[in-house]
Amino acid sequence: MDLTTDTQSAFQWISALPWMLLAMVALPLLILARFFRVYPSWLWLGVLTTSLIASLLTITNNQLLIMVALLDGLLVAVVGLDLMFLWLSTSNGLRAWRDIPSTASIGKAMAYDLTIENTTFTTIRGAVRDDLPEPFRGDPDQHPLKLPRSSRITVQRRITPLQRGAFNLKRVYVRARSQLGFWQRFLQIDVEDRLKVYPDMQQLSDYALLARTNRLSLIGVRRTRRIGQDSDFERLRDYSRDDNYRHIDWRSTARRRKLTVRQFQSDQSQRLIFMLDCGRMMTNERAGYSLLDHALNASLMLAYVALEQGDAVGMLCFSDTIHAYIPPRGGKNQMNRLIQAGYDQFPRLVESRYDEAFLYLSNHCKRRSMVVLETNIIDEVNAAQVVDYLGNISGRHLPVGVLLRDRQMFDTADHPGGGRENMLRAAVASEILCWRDQVIRDLTHRGVLMVDTFPDELTAPLVNQYLEIKAKHLL
Repeated sequence: MDLTTDTQSAFQWISALPWMLLAMVALPLLILARFFRVYPSWLWLGVLTTSLIASLLTITNNQLLIMVALLDGLLVAVVGLDLMFLWLSTSNGLRAWRDIPSTASIGKAMAYDLTIENTTFTTIRGAVRDDLPEPFRGDPDQHPLKLPRSSRITVQRRITPLQRGAFNLKRVYVRARSQLGFWQRFLQIDVEDRLKVYPDMQQLSDYALLARTNRLSLIGVRRTRRIGQDSDFERLRDYSRDDNYRHIDWRSTARRRKLTVRQFQSDQSQRLIFMLDCGRMMTNERAGYSLLDHALNASLMLAYVALEQGDAVGMLCFSDTIHAYIPPRGGKNQMNRLIQAGYDQFPRLVESRYDEAFLYLSNHCKRRSMVVLETNIIDEVNAAQVVDYLGNISGRHLPVGVLLRDRQMFDTADHPGGGRENMLRAAVASEILCWRDQVIRDLTHRGVLMVDTFPDELTAPLVNQYLEIKAKHLL
């Protein structure tokens, strides 16, 4: 009876031994990972496999027990010393910094340098990667690292921001491998830089280049013949910093001993105000960008053209409240104000308050202006508000409505395909498009000029509408 009890106790102790050994091994590993960010590498599998095979051999040959114990002790000592050396060599002595511009353009790759300096007493091997916000894409994702003591290395990275706004790059991550390769430690180095991502400004330089070479038709901008003699000389006036140097009258300048420019009738400062809807109507995406992104890019392009024409340009961003307002002004500095006001505006899942936006416009803009409302219509409620408020300012201002098409809906209506379900879907899409076309006709009948196009094709039609308005002197 006692023999049976002793046998059962011994069996239970032996059966619990593997779990005790597992806990003895796993608990230190968990502590290292949780508090010190130190993890075992794949070489640990080799160590554990060797120890396991040696332990199995002791079952058949008890004389190997001492040798296996010595082997296990040696492995534990080697792994422990490797861990200790890694800890001492990476506790302090790593520095990092970036040589990065403070601004970037959405969708455009940007290169910058990342420098890592090692002031420790040993060589650091492993990998390094930068801390990128979620809407960024880095190339490559990480860089291999072999950094001798008292040295530094600079790697060149390329990142592509996929969203506008202000972002903070806070850290640099280093994965350091121990000398024997049994351990790896993940380090965080605080390196904070602020990066502002603006809309794509490449289109502005492209426009300027094509304008100088008379090739604007390549981007869809039409030449519009001006009615009347709006390029006739009007008067002489003092030169200002934003004037075109080609309009300087050198004879008058020499006579007055003061820079003097010729002003023409076309230089009369007309006013252009963009009203950007930042509500739920602009949350849809096309070609990887939201409708608001497309509208903002086209607005900045038209603002650049209008400022070059000598007009004053302003901007009003709104959703359920007023987010930003830039009063209409001329000059090159106004372009920077518009960019700063719009680069961190994002579509919000709220209902836009057109009443507040047009009331704010009425209180802050008394002079006749070309008011460009960029929005979308989805249902009868918001369509009725767009028709009412744009129609009501006709006469005091020149309203221009910009409605962005849903390409998928147009494709569904134009190419229904086979099958009953596809035909029903095409019928519904056609009915919505007919309703949308009726809304556009209602706006036109109330004196609103319309730009109805796809989001990724908005820039050229919007610029053409502006040039046509200028040519016909509608302002």
